[in-house]
Amino acid sequence: MTQPDGDRADAAQSPADAPNMRKLEEVAKSSSLGRLTEGGISGASLLAAMGGVRGLIETLLPGIVFLVLFTLGTELWVAVIAPAALGLLFILVRALQKEPVVPAISGLVALLISGVLAMTTGRGENFYLVGFYTNAAYGAALLVSVLVRWPVIGLVTGLITGQGSSWRQDRSMLRWMSIITLVWVGFFALRLVVQLPLYFAGNVEALGLARLLMGTPMYAVVLVVTVLFVRALLSASRSRAQSEAGKVS
Repeated sequence: MTQPDGDRADAAQSPADAPNMRKLEEVAKSSSLGRLTEGGISGASLLAAMGGVRGLIETLLPGIVFLVLFTLGTELWVAVIAPAALGLLFILVRALQKEPVVPAISGLVALLISGVLAMTTGRGENFYLVGFYTNAAYGAALLVSVLVRWPVIGLVTGLITGQGSSWRQDRSMLRWMSIITLVWVGFFALRLVVQLPLYFAGNVEALGLARLLMGTPMYAVVLVVTVLFVRALLSASRSRAQSEAGKVS
């Protein structure tokens, strides 16, 4: 079978491309999947992979505050401004402690856009509108990666393990990496299937609760399943390689 162009390019990587590849590997290893794949899965490691206590607070608290204030019947502008104020506070705390502020800034931008949508339309459910687009975008990108036979989970795993794209030469590995990537596609699709009807019904309370439950908690479950799946694949791949090497010798 002729080796795909992408694999030949990986095998004949020029020295000039090496720094870029190392940067990609660093990014992959610093991702949630990378941290759990390289280390052991425990409560502490999972918490660290999710951004630690601070990361969870920055992710969950603004949504909780909006949902509580809206449910209590406060003015919409109050329910919208409070999460944005929290986002700004997160940036200031990170800056004072000389820690990266990019995660907090991106969170604040999302909160501001969500708040503007809710305020300009006068509909509280539009506070969650941005999330529908991001879930659809992530799901579509992952699905395309499978269709073009470059599943994202396989790409990230190749960078974490230093295999590059050589794993694609193993048809079994390619098939299983496609399957686990499709699990993530299903994850993002399920969010849309459950939450969109609540959005169109204008049920802000149920939508907010669904967004919280199907956010970080469900993400953590799918992440752990992915890590265990990838580890099993890598272990099976190593066993096959050792078996084949033994037969040759």
